[in-house]
Amino acid sequence: MRLWSHELWRLGLLAVAGSLVGWLFSAPGLGLALGLALRLAYHLKQLHALRRWLTRNPHSEPPAATGLWGELFDRLYRYQKGQRQTQQRLQTTLKRIQESSEAMRDSVVMLDQHGDLEWWNSAAERMLGLEAAHDRGQHITNLIRDPRFVTYFNARDYREPLTLSSPVNERMVLQFQITLYGDDERLVMARDITRLHRLEEMRRDFVANVSHELRTPLTVLAGYLETYATYAEQLPPRLAQGLTRMQEQTSRMQNLVNDLLLLSRLEIDRGGEDHLPLAMDALLEEVRRDAQALAAGRQQVHIELEETRRLMGSDAEIHSALSNLAFNAVRYTPEGSQVVLRWKAHPKGACLEVQDDGEGIDPVHIPRLTERFYRVDKGRSSETGGTGLGLAIVKHVLLRHDAYLEIESRPGQGALFRCVFPAERLVAAETTADPIANR
Repeated sequence: MRLWSHELWRLGLLAVAGSLVGWLFSAPGLGLALGLALRLAYHLKQLHALRRWLTRNPHSEPPAATGLWGELFDRLYRYQKGQRQTQQRLQTTLKRIQESSEAMRDSVVMLDQHGDLEWWNSAAERMLGLEAAHDRGQHITNLIRDPRFVTYFNARDYREPLTLSSPVNERMVLQFQITLYGDDERLVMARDITRLHRLEEMRRDFVANVSHELRTPLTVLAGYLETYATYAEQLPPRLAQGLTRMQEQTSRMQNLVNDLLLLSRLEIDRGGEDHLPLAMDALLEEVRRDAQALAAGRQQVHIELEETRRLMGSDAEIHSALSNLAFNAVRYTPEGSQVVLRWKAHPKGACLEVQDDGEGIDPVHIPRLTERFYRVDKGRSSETGGTGLGLAIVKHVLLRHDAYLEIESRPGQGALFRCVFPAERLVAAETTADPIANR
């Protein structure tokens, strides 16, 4: 503000002096104009110096000046210096990020808001076959053309990773994970999981083979025990009790083997061949009857049908998933509880729900409930007769139907298991006639 007042004083004094000089020559107006012209010439000279400095060598010292122009030059110089320092820090940070990305064994690909390639590390060139000379600016789906990747990329639901073979080496298995950031930009990471994939295949094959081999001896054992059970009344009480116990454990082992075989089949077989529009009212009623029989009057099982559309899927697999949820609700709720089987609309399509008003589940256990053999209360495993594979089967059935499982529960507030199916899986009831409708 002080410099502005000084500038105004200078301008005023110059105008007065010019007017006085002009008055001496009987031309005060001409003198005033001449005084203002001199000040204007000074400002034009400083503007010219400013332009030369900014266009020719802005990194050098600013032109020498006093007053308002001197302060302006100093402020511009300090601003430029601060901007250069900020730019250098950003360049250093970017260089470190690129160097660290180059050191990563995983592929890192940066995409713009349109899905076009902006930058990638050397691992992406090896795993995905990207070439800087040709691929920069190309859309990612032009280079990774697998329909599953295209669907995954366009769905914008990246909560779960996607496993695919490498586009340049079919023997290399990659796990893709996409992250949204910035202005709708995306970061694609691909990890080589070939070794883990092979170990997982070996585990599945081992479980399937062992389960299959156990099936025959267990069937023979169960047959003999059933035969001996007809003479249980002639046996001493202690032997009769032992025979009953052996039958119970044999039956439990058979259920475990059957669940292991089913889970192995769900993991290995992609499915889809037996998918038909399902009449959900008939399916829910059949599961309700089975669950009510298992409850033996201790709980009540009800149906709520709020959605008329049918689900396109496998009758056997959906029945198995819903039965596992319903049977768990019966097994793990106290006497007098209510269990509801519900088919209703959902913002993403429709959902199957199994809800109970039992003891509930601590939220700390919910993320692990779909793991094989995971139990909230290990002490109740022998009492309920479950195999610990029910929710793992549910998870794999839903994956095969492009669906996912949501679990809501708190201790003392019951539990809600929700199977959410996309709208693409639904068909109108009035346009379909199929054998499933008359089950």
